[in-house]
Amino acid sequence: MRDAFTRALMREAEKDPRLTLVTGDLGFGVLKPFWETYPEQFVNAGIAEQAMTGLAAGLAMTGRTVLTYSIGNFPTLRCIEQIRNDCAYHDANVKVVCVGGGFVYGSLGMSHHATEDMAILRALPGVTVFTPGDPHEVEAIVPVMLRTPGTCYLRLGRGGEPCLHPGPIENYDAPRALTLREGTDVALLSAGGILTQTVAAADLLAQKGVSAEVVSFPCIKPIDREKLAELATRFRHIVTVEEHSIVGGFGGAVCETLAEMGAGCRIHRIGMEDVYSCIVGTQQYLREKYDMDAAAICERTLAWLAE
Repeated sequence: MRDAFTRALMREAEKDPRLTLVTGDLGFGVLKPFWETYPEQFVNAGIAEQAMTGLAAGLAMTGRTVLTYSIGNFPTLRCIEQIRNDCAYHDANVKVVCVGGGFVYGSLGMSHHATEDMAILRALPGVTVFTPGDPHEVEAIVPVMLRTPGTCYLRLGRGGEPCLHPGPIENYDAPRALTLREGTDVALLSAGGILTQTVAAADLLAQKGVSAEVVSFPCIKPIDREKLAELATRFRHIVTVEEHSIVGGFGGAVCETLAEMGAGCRIHRIGMEDVYSCIVGTQQYLREKYDMDAAAICERTLAWLAE
């Protein structure tokens, strides 16, 4: 996802000299093509994420479109006051980019486990929240995000995620949800890099004779209400999957929306329970430990369908 982000950003930077990328003293391997090609549009703010965000807000007030870039919780939770007061409150054209949503940096412990960011950024008035599931979605979303007025949040994986869509996504318009697979028995809704597990879970369910529809939500604020309404009329069970707390995140957004619509289907949320991760390990290991890998999604879905 990082490489897809850089590629898409470079295409946009060529067209707009006001586009500026500010990093918190990291990402130089993946960002090198950008700062070598557009040195006047690149700033290293150092390991000072709060100052980085205030700097971005100031630059945005001069007419620039500014992206802040760091890992996990550092561009979000560490500087949430600056995002709220300096950026969102003033509708500043700042795009906050997190590399490493969920358990990407799982071996570094709880401080690097980004499992509350979607809920917290989603709660800020006027902030648009993008959660692409694969590199194709990233490349489709970056230009849309840059054209979206005001403050946005882009939650990425790290690198090496597979392309799950068959090809590039043309003419994406937010907040449109994207269907990867049609089904008849249950709908699996996914936000972010956990899409790999959601697709794999659908394969496992197929082996059990269960037809699962897989839908990715690259944008969760605003959310695709029309798609949710349509799914609620076709399925008795909808399962939401997120590498994030189930409190206030993607599953919460789906529940809020469908509750207001008076939908009669059942919603089941897969993600972190209301706990902090107290163990360390690889991203896939932590997904397994917290019951959000493909096997767990399959097993939990089968249990819900049997109720």
